[in-house]
Amino acid sequence: MPKVIYYVASSLDGFIATEDNSLDWLLSFGFASFQDHYDSFIAGIGAIIMGAETYEWIRREQPGTWDYGELPCLVLTHRELQAPPGSGVRFVSGDPEPILEEAMLHAGGRNVWVVGGGDVAAQFADAGLLDELWITYMPVALGTGRPLLPVRNPISGMHLVGTTSFNGGAAELRFARG
Repeated sequence: MPKVIYYVASSLDGFIATEDNSLDWLLSFGFASFQDHYDSFIAGIGAIIMGAETYEWIRREQPGTWDYGELPCLVLTHRELQAPPGSGVRFVSGDPEPILEEAMLHAGGRNVWVVGGGDVAAQFADAGLLDELWITYMPVALGTGRPLLPVRNPISGMHLVGTTSFNGGAAELRFARG
């Protein structure tokens, strides 16, 4: 059965970006020690859901490229944005349930990755639509920033289903519902 997974990196104090949406703190770690793990994760993904701020950050930081190719990607926005040529990007708005239904149709029996940001993941968590959280905690504290999962309602019933440690001190914790 396909899963809806919030897969994200976080500081030890629970932030996924600085207040001004910078990821310099994260990018300073490099990705060589994470690449195989990421490749394994993305191989199981059939569709992506992300927020407009995340989408715009990717487009700004990597102009002229789109790392996800034709993989269906639903971007939550109320604004007019441009999709990269030849990509699977579509722009949507509304409640999480119909957006997830559309993503599942596009996913073809594979998992759906909720990329973020934290506000987008929180909308899906508040609606009870996240099956798993894969959080890679980086060995740094930011003090302030964009929260990992700013839910409106408490989430309970999650349990630890796996861990992965990486060179340099990062550790991924995988939680599942039920």
